[in-house]
Amino acid sequence: MSDHVVGSKSFAAVAINCASKAGEWIMSKVGAHEVLREKMSPHDLVTEVDKGSEKLIRSLIMMNFPNHSFLGEEGVEPGPEASAKALEDVRDAEYLWIVDPVDGTTNFVHGFPYFAVSIALAHHGEVILGVVYDPWKDELFIAEKGKGAYVRGRRMNVSSEPTLRDSLVATGFPPEHATALPRNLAQLQLLAPKVRSIRSSGSAALHLAYVAAGRLSAYWEVGPNSWDLAAGALLVQESGGRIGDQDGTPYHLGVRNVLATNGYIHDELQAELAKA
Repeated sequence: MSDHVVGSKSFAAVAINCASKAGEWIMSKVGAHEVLREKMSPHDLVTEVDKGSEKLIRSLIMMNFPNHSFLGEEGVEPGPEASAKALEDVRDAEYLWIVDPVDGTTNFVHGFPYFAVSIALAHHGEVILGVVYDPWKDELFIAEKGKGAYVRGRRMNVSSEPTLRDSLVATGFPPEHATALPRNLAQLQLLAPKVRSIRSSGSAALHLAYVAAGRLSAYWEVGPNSWDLAAGALLVQESGGRIGDQDGTPYHLGVRNVLATNGYIHDELQAELAKA
């Protein structure tokens, strides 16, 4: 196959193909979790499924786009320093695929049906394509920069709640227990009485997709990685929402303390998080 033909392959078509193949692989392993390896802490389980899913995605991408760069969760040591270093090494690449092969491995291991494949493509550090695929529900969320965001082929829009007290918001419980978890818990304690309710379902990528789809008014968390957020960030932006760092910095690949909202409650929520 000539470079020309390879070059004309649509980024979105390849990403969708990768997500669906990886989703099939993941679903074939549901219930077969005898092989468990622990990574970082008992709360951060990783399985052979992660490795198989990432290998599959990486090989499909490299087959189609051999000159592109690739950042996946599996090659990176646990912890924020290693994550930051891994991103630093590749973030200036012309084309960089950023992949979380299974976001929500702990859920997967326990048979809790909330996990996703997250695939993003960045061009010179800016995300131009994002796919989040929930294989359990067979829901594919996709956004291309400037073209809107879609789920099951329907255009997505963020929710319209105007205030925190009307809002359903999501957060996470960070696997890093020294500083990230206590900070997140302090924020949770402060916010719980001020919103309609809070959910914590264990997948940053799906939480972001749900903000984009209008199913959640907002999602915040201390410390998720670039591969947890990159695809979902574009989904939120292309659905009319806002995403950035909790300190107010607009979204970039290095953002870790994430805040994503429908836009209407962004400033209010950001101010409350700052109090914690």
